[in-house]
Amino acid sequence: MERGCFITFEGGEGAGKTTVIERLAGELTAAGHQVMVTREPGGVDIAEQIRSVILDMKNTRMDGRTEALLYAAARRQHLVEKVIPALEAGSVVLCDRFLDSSLAYQGYARGLGVDEVYTVNRFAIDDMMPELTIYLDVSPEVGLSRISSNKDRERNRLDAEKLSFHQTVREGYRKLLEQYPERIVLFNAEEDHESVYQKVKAEISRRLTASKG
Repeated sequence: MERGCFITFEGGEGAGKTTVIERLAGELTAAGHQVMVTREPGGVDIAEQIRSVILDMKNTRMDGRTEALLYAAARRQHLVEKVIPALEAGSVVLCDRFLDSSLAYQGYARGLGVDEVYTVNRFAIDDMMPELTIYLDVSPEVGLSRISSNKDRERNRLDAEKLSFHQTVREGYRKLLEQYPERIVLFNAEEDHESVYQKVKAEISRRLTASKG
């Protein structure tokens, strides 16, 4: 059986990843693809339990290294239990966040060091990387404003960080974009939703067609 395609979605808080992913999943399925939608941290029971610890608003004393290690642990369980089996079964996996989140948030914004956080995660992922990463770029001011107006969105500990933290996260993503230009593709998430969605859909369609060629 032909291996599936691993596609991840990155961006700051309020970038609109979930909305884009859900719509893509429906259209790709209708087009005949086998699709699996998942998220990080989470996606499987053990990783969801770790997620609840990481994002709990009460856990304000959590050390940065503890945070990074918990993300890596959740990532490992999610990969072996859900992502890898889906790819082996030929699915297109659409994952809301992956390694780049740890590099931008903990490595860059927390000041732990991008290389150091990558080393920890390399052990966790065993060199398993996505074929394509969609980066939805949004200014923290716009993203956080969207969150505050969305009553249905899950609030978490990262939402409560200062604006300067989210600005540094964005800087971290920009540096990753420079480092991995073949894998990470930037889209301006401040454009209207339809425009953003159509551009993302076109890029994914192009990559899926190329992978079969």
